[in-house]
Amino acid sequence: MARFNLCEFTAGVNRHDALPPYSLPEVAFAGRSNVGKSSLINAVLGKRDLARTSQTPGRTRQLNFFRIDDTFFVVDLPGYGFAEASKRDIKQWTQLTRDYLCGRPTLRRVFLLLDARRDKINEDDQAWMTMLDESAITYQCVLTKVDKVTQAHHQMRIEQLNAALRRHPAALPDIISTSSEDGTGLDVMRSTIFSLSRY
Repeated sequence: MARFNLCEFTAGVNRHDALPPYSLPEVAFAGRSNVGKSSLINAVLGKRDLARTSQTPGRTRQLNFFRIDDTFFVVDLPGYGFAEASKRDIKQWTQLTRDYLCGRPTLRRVFLLLDARRDKINEDDQAWMTMLDESAITYQCVLTKVDKVTQAHHQMRIEQLNAALRRHPAALPDIISTSSEDGTGLDVMRSTIFSLSRY
């Protein structure tokens, strides 16, 4: 079972020219503000306070790089959607994120996080899926907070996503269901990331 030992924050990037040089494989976490990105990163890596969590939507306002066991990087991308920030700042983060995604040969996969509590895929998530398709960036959908919903609602979300993903060529078909609270899916996330860091 995959476990990570040395996990350290190495860079917070808010300008394209400040991106770290290419070196190790990278996996990136993306999602709507308050989807639980930072909490999931902490839970997957087994480090409670590695990525800062907040109840304020849009707290992650830069690209945060975490070096894991000197073998790969986890990148926490700024949340999209209803971030409490100026339109100018949001535009800047969006452009920086696009520049990173489209110009990073070491990027192995984007994990696109979706809140299991919602009833449908919203426009922001759809826009991200389309952007990743157009950029030919492989991504995998991850449902968060599945401990907060009924089994019937969870199954509805899985079926809904399965139908949607058939229209998105860059999306992998396997959806990972997770909870940073009760541990659902964390071992699947760890083993997936571990395998991606090996090539």
